[in-house]
Amino acid sequence: MTDRGTLIAGAGIVLACLIAGVGFLFIRADEAARARTEEALQAEAMQRQADAVAQRFDVNRKMDQQLTAARQPIEALAVGTSDLVNRQSPDGAWRSDTYATFKSGTALTPLAVIALQRVLKPSGDGPSPIHGGCDFLAKLVKADGIIEGADGEIDYPVYTAALTVVALSHPSQAKHVKARDAWLRFLLDRQLTEANGWQPADKPFGGWGYCRLVPKKPAPGTIAPPLVESNLSATVFALEALKAAGVKDRAPFEKALTFVRRCQNFLPRDGGVMLPEAYDDGGFTFIYDDAVRNKAGAILPRASSRDAFNSYGSATADGLRALRLCGETDTDRIDAARRWTQKNFRAVQHPGNYAAGTEANRDAVYFYYAASVARTLRDEELPIEWADPLAKEVARRQKPQGYWENPLELVRENEPIVATANALLALEACFGK
Repeated sequence: MTDRGTLIAGAGIVLACLIAGVGFLFIRADEAARARTEEALQAEAMQRQADAVAQRFDVNRKMDQQLTAARQPIEALAVGTSDLVNRQSPDGAWRSDTYATFKSGTALTPLAVIALQRVLKPSGDGPSPIHGGCDFLAKLVKADGIIEGADGEIDYPVYTAALTVVALSHPSQAKHVKARDAWLRFLLDRQLTEANGWQPADKPFGGWGYCRLVPKKPAPGTIAPPLVESNLSATVFALEALKAAGVKDRAPFEKALTFVRRCQNFLPRDGGVMLPEAYDDGGFTFIYDDAVRNKAGAILPRASSRDAFNSYGSATADGLRALRLCGETDTDRIDAARRWTQKNFRAVQHPGNYAAGTEANRDAVYFYYAASVARTLRDEELPIEWADPLAKEVARRQKPQGYWENPLELVRENEPIVATANALLALEACFGK
């Protein structure tokens, strides 16, 4: 009994050891599995970070991975137009699913309408996405002629007003002429001129900006409202609206020219100033005295007591059109802007001598640039091949589903309606007048 009991006890000990050993092995295996999982998760996280960096610094390569096969430009135009139409709300507006400031419909609707007007060239009074969008914009004018939200509720008042004036000035929208004129008054009220307390010696004088309120010049010692200063983009949009509406008074154009000239890297031809070429390359910047909003950054090292900023593509395309709209008679200025545009045109990226700290966002404004430079090059008839390479590059960037979207969000081109409308405007300009 003793021997048998000893054997049983010994077997029990062995069995216990085996169980413990197996358990230990399971624990070790489990720990190893967890370690492998953690390593895999860490590797995935590192890969995601690497992809994010690659996307930010090499947008084209990232897009190549996402796209299957680029459509031909004419097909891209047709598919993109269909996608934009399908994004219209039942009330005729276009609204964002990405940004709260784009949800009211005031900012995106006129941009979408103009893109469709350029592509579809509507006529008649029958129901259409264009008429629906124009009806929405016209209804924002109240019976007394005041714009709904005119007291500061419109997020992008100058863009909205300027684009709406252009949309409602289309021959197919003759029924909305009173609403168009109300939007035109709203736009003229926001020019930084003597009527709002500004004088020609003031740097913002003559232009338009992003301020939600009427941009009154602040009294000495008081705080100015946000974004009260003029900028070149808002200004060229406003000038194009005045032209579309047939404004005959030259005063708004002549005053705007004062501001537009301040945005050009151009020195008077008096022969008495010697500065590096960047100060006098004929290109344009978005605004004076702002190294952040001038997308390409400041000219460094500074060679002058005055602030100066690198010229870049979208601003120069805007600036050259603005000079023409204002009736610039200085042919040296015009020629300098034309030379910069011809020398620096790029289809595959937004051009300009970007400062190191701004390079990552070079292509954040690509679709705006494409739309602006296409119109400028078409109108200027510069002796370079631009339409075919630009149309192909815009088509290449189209998503398989039919819309466009910029992976860089600095200027909100990651909103598909913004990117798609600008892409359509670019393609339409590439196909001729």
